Amino acid sequence: MSLGDEHDAAGGYGGSGQTRTRLPDRSGDPYGGARRPGRRSSSRSMVTVVAVVVLLIAAIAFANRGGDDTSPDRAAGNKPKSAPTSATGTKPVRTNTSGIPTGFAHDQQGAQSAAANYAVVLVSADILMPTRRAEIVQRVFTADKQQGLEAKFDQAYSKDFLNSIGLDEDGNPAAGHTYVSRTVPIGTKVTSYTGAAATADVWCTGLYGLAGENSTNPVTSDWFTMTLQLRWADGGWKVDSFSQKKGPAPVPGDDKASSADEMAKAVQEFGGFTYAR
Repeated sequence: MSLGDEHDAAGGYGGSGQTRTRLPDRSGDPYGGARRPGRRSSSRSMVTVVAVVVLLIAAIAFANRGGDDTSPDRAAGNKPKSAPTSATGTKPVRTNTSGIPTGFAHDQQGAQSAAANYAVVLVSADILMPTRRAEIVQRVFTADKQQGLEAKFDQAYSKDFLNSIGLDEDGNPAAGHTYVSRTVPIGTKVTSYTGAAATADVWCTGLYGLAGENSTNPVTSDWFTMTLQLRWADGGWKVDSFSQKKGPAPVPGDDKASSADEMAKAVQEFGGFTYAR
């Protein structure tokens, strides 16, 4: 329900004449039982406020119905209808291996969930650390692609590259600095699906850079779309290959940039999410 819809609905309760509130007669009142304009206006305003509150509570209750596994629709096995990028109401996976979510369903929704979570992993600070990178490749990619991709990653994230963004050869920042690389999926879509393989696009925004005093690579934001070719292998969705392109990006806002200390503290204190369609 839009704000305009709420306004119209509230007006119907308190301002259209459909509901009238009359004050009780009081003994000794020189005006008898006549309605006073001031009181009537106040009562109508109160009814309008109550109507808006009731509508908001009803909207919140309706929105939360998606997570109730005991609802009649759930019991009947009906899936909630949704737009291509809206949440379906299905709970996220509850298992992970080495911090990477696992156990995605063998269907289009599971493929999208896997793609979203793998996008987060593949553009994380962990991928810059050689020891952690090898583990990510083994968990995320198909077995026949692991060796070749690990070599390509090692070449891309060379010592010279890491030094250029303020990290040592192990992917660690200098003392007093925090390297930031956070990805947030905005939406997903499947462009092809056969059961044995799927192609999924993940629209993302993210933060990357080095937070710290005198950083020459300050934290900034980015918008991009990642396309992942997935294959069902070894009982789960694995990445066969992936690519990335810029955008779509919104018009930049006028938010005031936080200090390096504030950004570093936020990254350290706020954890990430497990994404599911």
